Amino acid sequence: MKPGIIIKFNIIMQKRKQDIPNKSQVSFKETVQLSLRGFRVWRRENPGLLLSVLICGIVSALAPYADIWLLARLLDEIAGGRDPQMLTAYAMALLGTSAIFSLLCAGLTRWKNVQLAYLWHTQNKVFIEKLLSMDFADVDDSHVQELRSRIWQNTDSGGWGLYKLIYSFDAVIRSVMCMISAILLTASLFRLPVTTDSGGLTILNHPVFILLMIAVMSGVTFAAPLLSVKANFYWVKYADENQLGNRLFGFWLGDLGNDRSKALDVRIYRQDILSRNNLKKYNPFIPTSKLAKASRGAMGGYQALSGAVSQLFVGAAYIFVCLKALGGAFGVGSIVQYVSAVTALSGGLSMLIEALGDLRNNTSFLRTVFEFLDMPNKMDQGDMAVGQNSCKGFAIEFCNVSFRYPGQENYALRNVSMTFHAGQKMAVVGRNGSGKTTFIKLLCRLYDPTEGKILLNGIDIRKYNYYEYMQLFSVVFQDFKLLSFGLGQNVAGAMSIDSAKAEQCLRDAGFGMRLVKLPHGLSTALYKNFDENGVDISGGEAQKIALARALYKDAPLMILDEPTAALDPVAEFEVYNRMNDMIGNKTAVFISHRLSSCRFCQDIAVFHGGRLVQRGSHDALVHDKSGMYYKLWNAQAQYYESENESSR
Repeated sequence: MKPGIIIKFNIIMQKRKQDIPNKSQVSFKETVQLSLRGFRVWRRENPGLLLSVLICGIVSALAPYADIWLLARLLDEIAGGRDPQMLTAYAMALLGTSAIFSLLCAGLTRWKNVQLAYLWHTQNKVFIEKLLSMDFADVDDSHVQELRSRIWQNTDSGGWGLYKLIYSFDAVIRSVMCMISAILLTASLFRLPVTTDSGGLTILNHPVFILLMIAVMSGVTFAAPLLSVKANFYWVKYADENQLGNRLFGFWLGDLGNDRSKALDVRIYRQDILSRNNLKKYNPFIPTSKLAKASRGAMGGYQALSGAVSQLFVGAAYIFVCLKALGGAFGVGSIVQYVSAVTALSGGLSMLIEALGDLRNNTSFLRTVFEFLDMPNKMDQGDMAVGQNSCKGFAIEFCNVSFRYPGQENYALRNVSMTFHAGQKMAVVGRNGSGKTTFIKLLCRLYDPTEGKILLNGIDIRKYNYYEYMQLFSVVFQDFKLLSFGLGQNVAGAMSIDSAKAEQCLRDAGFGMRLVKLPHGLSTALYKNFDENGVDISGGEAQKIALARALYKDAPLMILDEPTAALDPVAEFEVYNRMNDMIGNKTAVFISHRLSSCRFCQDIAVFHGGRLVQRGSHDALVHDKSGMYYKLWNAQAQYYESENESSR
C-alpha cells in the first residue's frame, strides 16, 4: 500500500469532517426523526423482525418478576406460619410459572433469533436495491463509493447505522417492561414503615429521608449509563480512523487473501504489500492508536466509573432494604423481593438511558445511511415505448455530442456527430483514452451527454422508457463479469434457461469443444465459490461465454468492446470468421485495438483525443496516409502480415 493512498484517504476524511455536522450537534429532534425513519425501513423490509423483538422483549422482561414475587411469598411463609398447604401452593405456583415462562421465552427467543438471522442480508438487500435503481453515473461516482464504504465500515466496526436500531429497540422494550414490573414490586418498599420501637431506625420513616434516598438512588442510576454513553461516544469520535483500519485490513488480509484473481501477484510481491511495517503503521487498534489511547484514558475511565457507580447503587439498595427489614417493616421474603426489584429497576433504567444514548450516537451514522438512500436519480426515465417508433428499424444519430465525467475538467468526448442504421456493422478504433468506451456508455445510456443529443429514429433517447431502451442492447463490456453460478445461468443471465438456445450460443461463440467436456454441461458451476466441483475457466473461455451471453439475449443492437482481447490470434480469427453468421442482420458496433478484426465491417469510425477524426471503409482509410487509421494500421503491420499468412 503506497503512502500516497493513505495521504489521499486522510485528505478525504478531513474534507468529510468539514462537510458533516459535528457529532455533538445532534439534536433530540433529529435523533427521533432518523431513528423512526430507520424503523420504517425495517418494518417495510421485515415486519416480523420488529414484532418478534417486541413480543420477546416484553415476555422475557416480565418473566423474572413473577418468580421474584412468588419466591418472596414462599420465604415469608417459611419464616412465618409454615402452613403446609400454602407452602405447597407457593412452591407449585413458582415451579409452574417458571416452567411456563421458560418454555414461552424459549419459543419466542427462537422466533426472534430466526428473524435476526436475516438482519445482515436484509440490510444488504436495502442497499443493493438502491444501487441497482440508481443512475449508473451515480454508481460510478467516487462519492457514492465512499458512502457505501463508510456504511459497511460503520456496521462492521460497531454495528452502527440501521443495525444498531434493532438492538437499541430490543433494549428499550426490555428496559421499559423491566422498570414497570420493578416499580410495581418496589412501591411498598417506601410505603411500609419501620416499627415505632426500632429506635434510631425510625428515621427511615421520615418523608425527607425517603425523598433523599430516592434522589440518591436515582442520581446514581442515571449517572452509570450516562458515563457508559460518554465512553461509547469515542467510537463515534474515532469512526473515521476505524474505517481506515477496517478498509486497509480488509484489503490486506481479506481481499488479497481471498481474491483468486490476485493470487499470483500477491505471491510475487507479498514481501512489500504485506510487510509487518505496513500492517503496524496503518493499524488503528495497536496500543499507540487514538482509540487504544482513549481506551487507556478517558474512554476506559468513563467505562470503569460507570461500573463502579452501578455497584454503589447496589450497595445502597442492599443497606436501605436490610435496615428497613431490621426495623420490622417487612419479613425476610420481602428482602429478596425488594433487593431484586430495586436492583432490576436500576438496571432497567440504566439500560434505557444507555439505549437512548446509543440512539443519539447512532444518529450521525444514520445520516450517512440516508444520504446514500436519498440520492435522487437525475436521468430522465422517459415514458415513450420504444416499439412505437421501431417499424422502420433503428437509426441512431449522435448530434454534436460532448461528454465530461463528473468532477473532471477535460472532456472525454467532444463534438461527436455520426449516424448508423439498422443492419450496419461498425468498428470503433483508436488509442487508449481516445473515447471509444465512453462512446459506448453514452450509446447504451449509462450516461447522458453533457452537451448535444443522441437520437433513436429521430427522437431523443431520453424520451424513451429507460428500461425498454436498455433492452435494445446486447453488450460484451471490456471488463465483463461472470458469476459463480451454473454455466447456463451465466449465458441466460437468469435462473431459468432455454438449454437448446444456450448450447447453440456457446457453440457459435467458439465454446462448443469445451462444453462437451464439462462434467455437467450447462449445469456445471463456474469457479469454486459455491461448489467444490466447480470448474476454473481461462480468460479466453470466459470471453467466449460472455459473447454467448450477448448472443442469447438476442437484442437488435450488439455492442462488443474488445470481444476477443483474451483470445489467441487463431481463436480470434475463428470467432471473427463466424461473426457475420452469429450477428446476422443485427446492428453491431465493435471496439477493438486489433485493427485486422475490423476489416469485415463496412464502416470504421476512428477516435482520437475524444473526437471522431475519421470514418470510412478499411480500404479507404488505410490508403489515407495522413490519417490516424493509417498510423495505427502500420504500427501493427507485422502482426497483420503474420495473421494474413496464417489465414490463407
